[in-house]
Amino acid sequence: QLQLVESGGGLVQPGGSLRLSCAASGFTLDDYAIGWFRQAPGNEREGVSCISRGGGSTNYADSVKGRFTISRDNAKMTVYLQMNSLKPEDTAVYYCAADQYSDCGPIYGFGPWGQGTQVTVSS
Repeated sequence: QLQLVESGGGLVQPGGSLRLSCAASGFTLDDYAIGWFRQAPGNEREGVSCISRGGGSTNYADSVKGRFTISRDNAKMTVYLQMNSLKPEDTAVYYCAADQYSDCGPIYGFGPWGQGTQVTVSS
C-alpha cells in the first residue's frame, strides 16, 4: 500500500531554514513524481513544488522560487524540501503526495494524503 509520511516541520524565526522529509513505503518511489503542497488555515491546499519521476525536472510556485529546493533520493525512498529564507506567509501544514496519473500534473492527480507536518514561521 502506497504511503507517504512527512516530517521535519517546526517553529522557526523569519529568515530561518527547515528541511522537510517525505518518506515513502509500499511502492517504488522511482515510478512516481512527488509533489509538496501546503495549506494554511482558511486557505485551499496549494502546490509548492514537484519533482519528476527521474528527478530531472522540478517546478516551484512563484512564491517560493529561489528559496525552496526539492530533491529526491530514490535509494532512501525519500523526497526532501529544503526551505530557506522562510517568511511568516510560509506558515502552513505541508504535505507530500505522489502523482498517480502523470509526471507533475494537476493537484487533483496527487495522493494519498497524510497528516502533514506543521511549519510555523514567527518571531
